[in-house]
Amino acid sequence: MIFSFDAYVTAALFDRAGRAGFALGDGTVRFEAEGGFVTVEAHGGAMGGAALAACVHPSGRGLVTGGDDGRVVWSRLEGDELVATLLAEVKGKWIEHVAASPASGLIAFTAGKEVHVLDSADPAFRRVYAHEKTVSGVAFDPKGKRLAAAGYGGVSLWWGRIADQKPTVMKWAGSHVALAYSPDGKFLVSAMQENQLHGWRLSDGKDMRMGGYPAKIKSMAFLDKGNLMVTAGANGAVVWPFAGANGPMGKEAAEIGFSRDSLVVQVAGVDALPVAIAGQDNGRIWACHLRSGRIETLKAEKGAPISSLSVNADGTRLAWGDETGEAGVLAVPDISVRNF
Repeated sequence: MIFSFDAYVTAALFDRAGRAGFALGDGTVRFEAEGGFVTVEAHGGAMGGAALAACVHPSGRGLVTGGDDGRVVWSRLEGDELVATLLAEVKGKWIEHVAASPASGLIAFTAGKEVHVLDSADPAFRRVYAHEKTVSGVAFDPKGKRLAAAGYGGVSLWWGRIADQKPTVMKWAGSHVALAYSPDGKFLVSAMQENQLHGWRLSDGKDMRMGGYPAKIKSMAFLDKGNLMVTAGANGAVVWPFAGANGPMGKEAAEIGFSRDSLVVQVAGVDALPVAIAGQDNGRIWACHLRSGRIETLKAEKGAPISSLSVNADGTRLAWGDETGEAGVLAVPDISVRNF
């Protein structure tokens, strides 16, 4: 199924029911439906606006989006009815990053130098954590209790429900722009403005450099039950080992699917399988089984750079979108281990 939305695809995601949803640069959220899609006007209204960030709601129903209108909105299908619920608003700020935890029910979003935390089960709950610099990325640990906020000079760690606290700061010079916790909660990885990753082992704070990238790393994903992490930012997909107590410390990354004339700009992983999926800046998408090394093309047509990729829970469907508003949902049986 292919869609033409005529707006930048900020995020392509699957909710818990396996329905694909797309957050767009025109402020709408589109959900796949029989024969096409349905539209929720989440941001901007008559004045226009953009969805800048999106994640799946902690309940698993629909998407939470942040917009350049300062609003955080929960868009979803309730039966046959489209619903958009305003969760929060910070006037005069862009909501550029959002994260949610199904484990704790918490939702976090950034507004300039602040991180705000909401509880999906308690509309009255609100925490605000202030930083010295603009916050440029946010992520929950696997239990949803601790929150990481990226910025210039390092990453701040907060307990998501405690009102008055001082953060634990994981320091490293430079601008940190995106975050990912390993699924076992042992490691935190930051993508940096300087075309590299930096990571920390959280048990003792030991840090690690993960460099050698020719481009900015726009996307990271864990796969294979957390044993591997795949990233964008190179001519192929870069794979780091995370098994064991030391993770990637002292180990080398592997690069798969190398192409001389394109870069991998988005990645996704199948949670239970050693299968990585890569979207390129020429619009193509492919999957690789990392045990066999076999690569299968999922989208052969060239186009605009892929701006978002995600896989459903069992790894049988892929949602994608690109910078010009083309998007789609693919059935991808070839990424099942049975077919490699």
